[in-house]
Amino acid sequence: MGIRLEWPSYIAFYAFLGKIMLVIRLNRFGKRNQAQFRVVLQEKTKAPGHRHVEMLGSHNPHSKVTILKKDRILHWIGQGAQPSDRVHNMLVKEGVIEGKVIPKKMPRPVKKEEEAPKPEETPAPAAEVASTEAPKAE
Repeated sequence: MGIRLEWPSYIAFYAFLGKIMLVIRLNRFGKRNQAQFRVVLQEKTKAPGHRHVEMLGSHNPHSKVTILKKDRILHWIGQGAQPSDRVHNMLVKEGVIEGKVIPKKMPRPVKKEEEAPKPEETPAPAAEVASTEAPKAE
């Protein structure tokens, strides 16, 4: 018989080997219009809200209270877990990790420019055009 590993320990083992990608992300819970978020460690392929490896903290956007397990977060980042963009910004703001804040990914609106003739491309007056052409010999 082989060694039977419990669920969180085999995740850590396979993450250490690089076979499973772990991500630290936000998991929404709470009533309608009263959202709260858990900071959880999950496999990247799992949908948020499903089975997680470990709960690493919580965030209440209404009261602006954030509770984080700094030692566990640093442990999992050391094991190769990648924080999502929002969690990365939260960790930088709380002083858990050092780095720059990642800007929000919002597409910029495309401006439709009407093609107006440029001053250089305007046709020359008829007098200048006639003077540049050679006179017709009859």
